[in-house]
Amino acid sequence: MSPTVSRALTDQPATDAVARWHAWRAERLRALTAPTGNLALVETRWLPAGERPDTERAGAGRPDTVTVTTLRRTDLVTGEPEHGLRLWDADSPAIRRFDRVDTFPYDPAWVLHATYTPVPGARRVPFEHIRDNGGTRDLVVPGDITLTVDGRDHTLSAFDDDGTLLLVFGDPTNGDTTYGAGRFLFVQRTADEDRVLLDFNRAFVPPCGFSDQYNCPMPPRQNRFHLPVEAGEKRPVFRGGVPAQH
Repeated sequence: MSPTVSRALTDQPATDAVARWHAWRAERLRALTAPTGNLALVETRWLPAGERPDTERAGAGRPDTVTVTTLRRTDLVTGEPEHGLRLWDADSPAIRRFDRVDTFPYDPAWVLHATYTPVPGARRVPFEHIRDNGGTRDLVVPGDITLTVDGRDHTLSAFDDDGTLLLVFGDPTNGDTTYGAGRFLFVQRTADEDRVLLDFNRAFVPPCGFSDQYNCPMPPRQNRFHLPVEAGEKRPVFRGGVPAQH
């Protein structure tokens, strides 16, 4: 279903927009299957308090296809930093069995302009994460994104992902035709600092849809649409079904 909006959608010719979308899809597939892409993550290992990660030791004796990296987060109970290791395998079962990502056809009606209002000093908004058993982690939301979709006003919270606004959203397609925990969308800035672009044709399955070793944020209440967002990626498809470790 396409939204009913009163705003102009895009000034770009439709053929150019479709070509850029196909290029985005091709790059997306390359990134997913890369040696450290979403499909390659086979283990996330959190270390005991006070222990520092040792990538050489963790990678010793492993195949040449394995890459070891580090990561860090905040402990939900103590508030102290936690350190961890991630192991990526360019020959993982998920990569070997990956077939495609099912996607809705391109729909220009789902390219929406919205108003962006920065929040002085930003704010921290609690986001529930898929592997935290109902716990929340506060993420920095630099401003409010407001738009009207199908006659209903929305104020969305997109958090700062290394300098880019990342929207985690849900809609009635989740668990039916799209990934059950919601989808992600990078918010595009425009020449007007008070305006942003939401191209839902580029909505994508979060990393946890490709490996259960990710801990993805889930859509907060304000980011859930009443209207089915029939644009963007649906679900990954694996030959022979989803691998036991995906």
